[in-house]
Amino acid sequence: MTAVADHGTAALLASPVRRRLLDVLANEALRGAEPAGLSAAELALSVGLHVTTVRFHLDQLVAAGLVEAAFQRLGGAGRPRKVYTVAPGSLADVDAAGELDSLRLLSGLLADALSPGGTGRTPTPVEVGRRWARQHVPGDADEAPADTPGRWLSKVGRMIDVLQQWGYTPELTTTDGGRTANVRLAHCPFLDLARSNTAVVCGIHRGLIAGSLEQFGETDAEVGLEPFVDPTTCVAHVTTRTPFRSTTTPKEPA
Repeated sequence: MTAVADHGTAALLASPVRRRLLDVLANEALRGAEPAGLSAAELALSVGLHVTTVRFHLDQLVAAGLVEAAFQRLGGAGRPRKVYTVAPGSLADVDAAGELDSLRLLSGLLADALSPGGTGRTPTPVEVGRRWARQHVPGDADEAPADTPGRWLSKVGRMIDVLQQWGYTPELTTTDGGRTANVRLAHCPFLDLARSNTAVVCGIHRGLIAGSLEQFGETDAEVGLEPFVDPTTCVAHVTTRTPFRSTTTPKEPA
């Protein structure tokens, strides 16, 4: 069982995206649709996240016994599809855990990760954010760095999926020919804590962003945070240092 599931149902459902997936499956069960269950692709479309991210969180829910997975054959040739349903008897746990919000997610992270490790040294806020990303963000750290603007922005999009788990609705613009992604983070779910402990909260978010990109193979990205550009908004500036290759084909001489 994964580290997330080991902390119990409450810690598992501290993730807003896992709660959203469970809500979708629960509502599908109430509809009584036949055949029962939704695939990872259908769930990804419903919650607006990358299917790889959704599969990762579904695995956590299955391991915790909150969701069941089964293979479903709809007739005819071809491979059966894998579908997910709410596990019988699990919704009582969900109701109790549904009161968890983004602030409790951060509080749990701080309580777990800001304690001294085996070295006796308390990690920095950036290290805390990176650690969370390594433990919770699915990806392939051996993936090649993006070498075109489109591939880079695809990685940034996956990182934005992670920020959505933390309660944000990010807005993205680009500069420098696509090399820099400017992510506007409005209405921070940790706003009160950020005002009184700006360095800690911003450090954790810087580590979260950098660590998530590292999970996608982007180990040479520069992350800057501009706190409180207005009373409720911060902006993250994320720049790749990897050179982009040319995607244009030279014209043949006349």
